[in-house]
Amino acid sequence: MKKIIIVLLAVVLLIISAVGCVQKETVTEVKPMVDPIKDNYRTFYQVFVGSFSDSNNDGVGDIRGIINRFDYLNDGDINSGKSLGVQGIWLSPIFTSPSYHKYDAKDYYQIDWRFGTEDDLKELISLCKKRNVKLILDLAINHTSVNHEWFLDFKEARINGDVDNKYYDYYSCVKTEEKAGGISYQKIAGVDCWYECNFSGNMPELNFDNPDVKEDMLKVAKYYLDLGVDGFRFDAVKYIYYGNTAKSVDFWKWYMEELYKIKPDIYCVGECWSGDTEILDYYTAMNCFNFGMSQAEGAVARAVKGSSISTFTGYVESLQDSIYRKNSNGMLMPFLSNHDVDRIAGAFVTENYMRIAANMYLLCAGSPVIYYGEEIGMRGSRGSENTDANRRLAMLWGDEDGIMNPVGSTYPDDKQIQTTVADQIKDENSLYNYYCKLISIRHKYPAIARGDYSSFSYDSSLGGFIIQYENETFLLLHNTDTEEATMDLAANSALKEYKSWSVGDFIGVGSAKIQENSVTLSGQTSVIIKCK
Repeated sequence: MKKIIIVLLAVVLLIISAVGCVQKETVTEVKPMVDPIKDNYRTFYQVFVGSFSDSNNDGVGDIRGIINRFDYLNDGDINSGKSLGVQGIWLSPIFTSPSYHKYDAKDYYQIDWRFGTEDDLKELISLCKKRNVKLILDLAINHTSVNHEWFLDFKEARINGDVDNKYYDYYSCVKTEEKAGGISYQKIAGVDCWYECNFSGNMPELNFDNPDVKEDMLKVAKYYLDLGVDGFRFDAVKYIYYGNTAKSVDFWKWYMEELYKIKPDIYCVGECWSGDTEILDYYTAMNCFNFGMSQAEGAVARAVKGSSISTFTGYVESLQDSIYRKNSNGMLMPFLSNHDVDRIAGAFVTENYMRIAANMYLLCAGSPVIYYGEEIGMRGSRGSENTDANRRLAMLWGDEDGIMNPVGSTYPDDKQIQTTVADQIKDENSLYNYYCKLISIRHKYPAIARGDYSSFSYDSSLGGFIIQYENETFLLLHNTDTEEATMDLAANSALKEYKSWSVGDFIGVGSAKIQENSVTLSGQTSVIIKCK
């Protein structure tokens, strides 16, 4: 389109010149259109910073630790097989905060001293750009810490009744008779003022009806975009106006429109921990994590553990279609677990189940996210003491890294895996090396991330998708059973328009082969078949 417009402009100018037009015409430069997500179909890796890698032996993970481990994540050649080959990194919050998890920022413009300095962040940004890795920061803008200077000024203004103070209306608050059901509040001593705090009394909710609040949170994002980060993971998007989805969505539409003005190719994803209906509403503003595919009872795990694979494939097709209807640039954001849920490895009886589960979400449309340690099968769950620290345990490097478990963790050592990264790198049959191969296969076929998916099933455990992308068609098959399965491709009505099939790549417990138009696929194995 750009070339056509330029050619037409040139023709018009020639015609004007030929008829002797004496007035000079000002021609507006034709700027190329930017696809906001053109380069954003990537395999991401979530780093819980304080638990990942410790560079200074204080027991706490830091940004320098991530830099030191970068070759583990991406060694510069995503197909080398010597690193995971991830194309994006999501960092948990790194801003100054009184907590270990940092989701309650005290100062958005300061890197927490335990994690390093802004210069460390700049170095990590530079390294990411050299290796074509997107870096996104976790940004919780709905609430701050009670120690944030904004809240301290707000509290003082409320106590003194100083309505002229800029911060008097910076946080969402009501009088006693105005308190709404389903919303949590904390009282400011001495005055009839209850501030909203849906996560904790130490995390007051900002008032986004105040234009100054909106502009201040826009400035925070702009600061880090100008620094060179590629985007953000937005925490708790539905809590901007908790209980009012339409109003929250309208805010995010405005916010994203402003961010696109700053960085047209920005990569953003929202966390709406809810059902698909509500999640899809937020897709009108940005991509969102697909919670329905995650966790021990999600669509992936249920299929792996024996439910009909057609339920999974039908769900993915329907979800992709629903996303496109909400946002033509939208994409799936599948994951198995993250810092807020029990680690997925604990949901399966053997590691082979973990492998086929990885196949089903990493060989899937969109931009999947791996939780650190998943690739070595780390375990961790809240347990009887009900602490999220047990889901955010120290990475098991198996070398001299001094990283320690976060404050409050109680997960028993005898429930954790007994191997480490160092062990698994040396073992060609390890889960880690399996993930390296799996991610490499994903990169090899652009259709996997970008294609249009149509559900395909043969029986309760053999099925997948017909994927179409740029005049190519692939059949992606998963066998979730432990036993081998065979299917006659030529006899299947869904494939009647194709005349030949060939195995592209397979990965799993066994192998795949095609003989006389029949595909035989080992148990807990996946295959990519080229259709012609």
